[in-house]
Amino acid sequence: MKKLFLIAGFLAIAIAANSQNIYITKAGQVAFYSKTPLENIDGVNNEVSSILNTSTGEIVFTLLVKSFHFERALLEEHFNENYMESSKIPKATFKGKTTNLSAVNFNKEGTYNVSVEGDLTLHGITQKITAPGTITVKAGKINAASTFKIKIKDYGIKIPTLVADKIAEVVEIKVNCLYEQKK
Repeated sequence: MKKLFLIAGFLAIAIAANSQNIYITKAGQVAFYSKTPLENIDGVNNEVSSILNTSTGEIVFTLLVKSFHFERALLEEHFNENYMESSKIPKATFKGKTTNLSAVNFNKEGTYNVSVEGDLTLHGITQKITAPGTITVKAGKINAASTFKIKIKDYGIKIPTLVADKIAEVVEIKVNCLYEQKK
């Protein structure tokens, strides 16, 4: 019994020590932009959960696809029912790592250019991606931002021929998360 308490104590200390390097948000933003000559489509999700480990550079995002919102309700309905099938595949995730973590000084305010690579799972399909980004350290908080492009066909998203001219084959993704230290 003493061994069990000793092990539990060490685990609690390890978790507490590591939490100094863990930053979280439940209000991150992911937006996408589809531009064609016929129509531009913007979708925004402000309910993105993310964890950043400043010791390892690991970063994880998760979001509910149904939380994307559009200017027109009909776009939102088509996005969820016809393209993303959000009732069958409700989540999108990213699990990756900052590849040049040594370029960031988390103890000094400033903006640092980073590169992130990892696995983006969208519409039930996982693809490796690499994206540029910035990490800004200011007033004890960390902001991570990135803009990159994906091909929707790489994620098995099918666009009906009838509306193919209105939806871009390549969409721009913007990520913006303001993290606070886990307490």
